[in-house]
Amino acid sequence: MKKIEAIIKPFKLDDIREALAEQGITGMTVTEAKGFGRQKGHTELYRGAEYMVDFIPKVKIELIVSDDILEMCIETIMKTAQTGKIGDGKIFVYNVEQVIRIRTGEMDESAI
Repeated sequence: MKKIEAIIKPFKLDDIREALAEQGITGMTVTEAKGFGRQKGHTELYRGAEYMVDFIPKVKIELIVSDDILEMCIETIMKTAQTGKIGDGKIFVYNVEQVIRIRTGEMDESAI
């Protein structure tokens, strides 16, 4: 099993959720996040004063998938999140040792 963690632009969240649902992915965790990479922030104007916004709003999507659908999920996220502009985000993949569903006690693949 693998954990996919994707940092994306917030306006792409619904498109990614729908694209993954079409592929049979039934659950994910979504967290609002802020960060910067090559974007380095931007300046904004507020009441006539210019100020620097260092952290850009992002969304972090986390999902646990079996190894056999990992590549399909990554491709779906990449294709859907890509705008071709700086700040499209990143995808991280981690190994998952064990998954336990608290309610039923199911473990590993049956708990996903």
